[in-house]
Amino acid sequence: MSSAPSPLPRGAALMARLNELARHSDEPGRLTRLYLSPAHRSAARLVAGWMEEAGMSVHMDAVGNVIGRYAGQTADAPALLLGSHIDTVRDAGKYDGNLGVLAAIQAVAELNAQGERLPVALEVIAFGDEEGVRFPVTLSGSRAIAGTLDPSVLEARDADGIRLGDALAAFGGQPDALASARHEASDVAGYVELHIEQGPVLESEDLAVGIVTAISGASRFTLDIDGEAGHAGTVPMHLRHDAVAAAAEIVLAVEDLARRTPDLVATVGCFTALPGAVNVIAAGARLTLDIRSPRDEVRLGAIAQLQRSFDAIAARRGVALRLQRFYEAPAVACDDDLQARLARAVERQNIAPRRLPSGAGHDGLAMAALCPVGMLFVRCAGGVSHSPTESITVEDAGTAVAVLLDFLRDYAPPRRPAC
Repeated sequence: MSSAPSPLPRGAALMARLNELARHSDEPGRLTRLYLSPAHRSAARLVAGWMEEAGMSVHMDAVGNVIGRYAGQTADAPALLLGSHIDTVRDAGKYDGNLGVLAAIQAVAELNAQGERLPVALEVIAFGDEEGVRFPVTLSGSRAIAGTLDPSVLEARDADGIRLGDALAAFGGQPDALASARHEASDVAGYVELHIEQGPVLESEDLAVGIVTAISGASRFTLDIDGEAGHAGTVPMHLRHDAVAAAAEIVLAVEDLARRTPDLVATVGCFTALPGAVNVIAAGARLTLDIRSPRDEVRLGAIAQLQRSFDAIAARRGVALRLQRFYEAPAVACDDDLQARLARAVERQNIAPRRLPSGAGHDGLAMAALCPVGMLFVRCAGGVSHSPTESITVEDAGTAVAVLLDFLRDYAPPRRPAC
């Protein structure tokens, strides 16, 4: 058996493919690849070709996921699912999602080149809709495979009024057969995703990779504050009901609680003053709140505490406040056995096995309804993601593939209960 490549050639090969995939974009001059778009179609064909070269049988499922299967040692072997997504945000980086798909393909290609078969089959999945940019839905691909996709998503429309179901049919999917994408839990051993960290922790600790402990749960709200308009020059300060001043105090209350609470992050991402005139006391304000934690009890407790703080601020300032939740996703704990196996693979590369949560959402949120999930993070420069400045090194790319291969070669599926 020939010796395995060093991280540098492995990384160079992976980076070359990432660069090639990045050329498939819906917009000239920047990377934008939206679900069911022409760029998604051409990227899916390219990825399918690479899967076939790696020794996999390939098909596209009903919702547009590209799936490559590498058979195991026996015909009835359960499948270990690998992969990530190939859709992007607008003006994206090259590595978010794409890295996990192409690294998995490269790992399978090396197994195939050595004639190695494992006690599990391997399925590499290129999910089509993780970002939720084109249509007001998200995780459509992984939800379909997990069997939790609501068929009503077919009625969602993009900014041009195009119905998702119609776009899926034009893409070559099967909107009338979404259930056919579902995998049976008895046939699946687990799901493992390699992904850039999208945060600065690994870089700050000079580590190439890390093991994810959980994918944070998230809640999102809009806050509408109704105050009282008035002339900026004639209403005394103690008689004002200033919606913006109340909103500002709310923003600081959010920041203060998040700073004081371990395992919690909270963000006011949008802030609008109404009517928004320089010489008018604001009659209204609208905010958004995004609050996340890898521990649901921490997130839910913080929400309750913030609601009490908001009510007190509103009462003291004489304004009305409406808080409306528009998104809710519980945290997903990564499987203990998968974490342990990934940690051992990391240690065998002479890297300290750093464990850390993911603050960003991933396809694993949906896949957890089907099977145990695990994730391996790869260091990215400055923790920057969803940006063309997203960056990883050739060496880290090669190391990530080496860890994934080591993990796969050491992997044993969970024992099934006797009949």
